[in-house]
Amino acid sequence: MSGPSGDRMIRVDMTKQTAEIVPFPDAWKLLGGRALSARILLEQCDPQCDPLGPENLLVMAPGVVSGTAAPTSGRISMGGKSPLTNGIKEANAGGNPGQDLMKLGFRCIVVSGQPKDAGKRFGLEVGADGVKVVPADAHKSKWNYKLVEDLAKQYPKTASFISIGPAGEMRLSGASIACTDQEQDRHPARHAARGGLGAVMGSKGLKYVAVDAGKARVRQPAKRKEFMELCKSYTKDYKAGPQMFKTGTSTVVPLANMLQTFPYKNRTEGQSPDVATLDGARIVESFETRGGGMHNCMTGCIVQCSNVVHDAEGKYKTSALEFETLTLLGANCAIASWEDVADLDRLCDEVGLDTIETGAAIAILMDSGGMEWGDAAGAKRILSEVAEGTELGRAIGNGAVATGKWRKHHRVPAVKGQALPAWDPRPLKATGITYLTSAMGADHTAGLIVNPGLPAEEWARASQEAQLVNAVTDSSGFCQFL
Repeated sequence: MSGPSGDRMIRVDMTKQTAEIVPFPDAWKLLGGRALSARILLEQCDPQCDPLGPENLLVMAPGVVSGTAAPTSGRISMGGKSPLTNGIKEANAGGNPGQDLMKLGFRCIVVSGQPKDAGKRFGLEVGADGVKVVPADAHKSKWNYKLVEDLAKQYPKTASFISIGPAGEMRLSGASIACTDQEQDRHPARHAARGGLGAVMGSKGLKYVAVDAGKARVRQPAKRKEFMELCKSYTKDYKAGPQMFKTGTSTVVPLANMLQTFPYKNRTEGQSPDVATLDGARIVESFETRGGGMHNCMTGCIVQCSNVVHDAEGKYKTSALEFETLTLLGANCAIASWEDVADLDRLCDEVGLDTIETGAAIAILMDSGGMEWGDAAGAKRILSEVAEGTELGRAIGNGAVATGKWRKHHRVPAVKGQALPAWDPRPLKATGITYLTSAMGADHTAGLIVNPGLPAEEWARASQEAQLVNAVTDSSGFCQFL
């Protein structure tokens, strides 16, 4: 497709297990990502609906410039009514599915309804020849990596995948949606994690989406020469600049600790005594002996902020091990080793869980006396229990607030039902205003302001401006780190 004119969208009815391709409204041609999912939800979804019921919609919307030659522009937004916040929610992910959908001329997928038999599983196939819903009972309860390994045998090498793990199938409120990266093995390591939208996908009986762009070309701009010149100059300027995230977000750990926003033991303190062993610099140091390194999670990314983590034997373990995960599953649980956090990150990706929500829930369990602080082995067992559906596993899988209620614990750090991310609103007051006022709830990607010395009279405006910039970014398809 050459541009908005002639673009299409996919409507999927999971009650009937049908999929149809319909024209993309011209009135929406400038909308993508979060803006597009918000417009669809506001116009077509009952705000009073059950988030896990048939009336809720799940919207998968690449950004406006996804699928083009623009650098670092292939991100995709998942939107729906959140089972955590009970309001409109968007979660953003990298990987290749957003690029592939746009190359095929599909601006979004809108999923409605749910199967009468809640035990049934289905897949959605998207390609140049059309779209269709297919049976997927054979993939029921599979962890994400095993699922993608099996799907890779079923679909062409050019296919990318969107999937949920057992947590999403069980409709647990902390469930994430996985997207495969651009690596040959197509790791399901890029997660639209916040807000429990994996549970919404699970409520639809939709286990996976396979997107095969085949030999489809990148989208062509109306003014190709000017567009390509802008892309080249922007790429050149970025590479000549400081490249703040050239070693990933994990190396932000010492700065966050200094700013009292590296929470320890369920946020009872703002600094961790284990900052040195959780510092992402240790991950970077491991590249020399173990392999791994920095890579781009999606085709065309020039930021390359994603670290690929290998184990002591030099085998792939996870990607990417981010600052938020090191904080919530590490420091916040008094787990001291980045290697243990890497194991927990892989387990969350496998089972299909938000690492922020899950780390907050485990910390509440520890804080309430349910397990010892720093018990990494116990935390790993709990994540396996999530997949098994035990009482403890379901509590943790449903997130921080659910765990707090289950444990009858008084300290539950959450806003609008969603766990606080690493960036703490006590030293970062303007960020706290974002958590309170944004429809996204406690989500740093909605508008983060790392300026602890900001005067009180500037907090609201700084939050508003950051929220506007981030909303535009999430709608464009660009990464916020560009």
